[in-house]
Amino acid sequence: MEGLIVKALSGFYYVEAEDRLYECRARGVFRKRKISPAVGDRVRIAVISDETAQVEEILPRKNYLIRPPLANLDRLFIVSSSVQPSPNTLVIDKICAVAVSKDIEPVLIFTKTDLESADELADIYRKSGFRAFTYSTDDDTDKEEILSLLSGKVSAFTGNTGVGKSTLLNSLIPGIDAETGDVSRKLGRGRHTTRYSCLYHVSGGYVADTPGFSTVDIERYEIIKKDEIAGCFPDISKYGSDCQFKDCMHICEKGCAVLSALGEGKIMPSRHKSYVQMYSEVKDLKDWM
Repeated sequence: MEGLIVKALSGFYYVEAEDRLYECRARGVFRKRKISPAVGDRVRIAVISDETAQVEEILPRKNYLIRPPLANLDRLFIVSSSVQPSPNTLVIDKICAVAVSKDIEPVLIFTKTDLESADELADIYRKSGFRAFTYSTDDDTDKEEILSLLSGKVSAFTGNTGVGKSTLLNSLIPGIDAETGDVSRKLGRGRHTTRYSCLYHVSGGYVADTPGFSTVDIERYEIIKKDEIAGCFPDISKYGSDCQFKDCMHICEKGCAVLSALGEGKIMPSRHKSYVQMYSEVKDLKDWM
């Protein structure tokens, strides 16, 4: 029968199929093909008993994230705190670009706004064409709108450890029982409180809580080629087609429509800075690398 992987933990896959939850192992053939089932995968399983089965086949994926390992996402909620830890716009922009490259809608949520305002940050991303919200335990004005974006979709919440991602989920969806942890004051970052990805039923859809990622994980696992980066920045690609030269890199070229738009305030400086840095990191990278 067909089912959905809702949790993966220590080599076991928990598949929801026909109103039951089966604990499954995957066939050895997946290891030989260097393919691993992931949370969000639609799969075919062979039932062994009332509670156990084997994953026989992974059905075609709409998209796939390597880190955290998730498949078939509609929306990726990128959670960043306004303080403790401080927001890193380059990391946010990299995750946004990865999401766009995989046809996943990125949505920004800035937490801990009771400690420090994130209005300017949210405004940067709204002007760049993204949905962006501010949220704290004292101000949940955007709660209903955020919940409406979960309805009928497969979504994931992800962000650096310590930003309050699991706390946010608990606030949005009472009873989800996601683990929460305090930020380590000494290290200035959070403990890895969420140790596996898991899908929860929410508003006729599913939402995933995931282990926190790091900058190293992003740079290592989700590389965007240099000629594809501009297309992953909607605010930049919007003006790129008007450049004087088709192979314009949008960095310092004469007649660049993107630089003109930047000068006119139509593109946010931090967004262009992230684009330039991402381009510089991969410009000498060959396909075989």
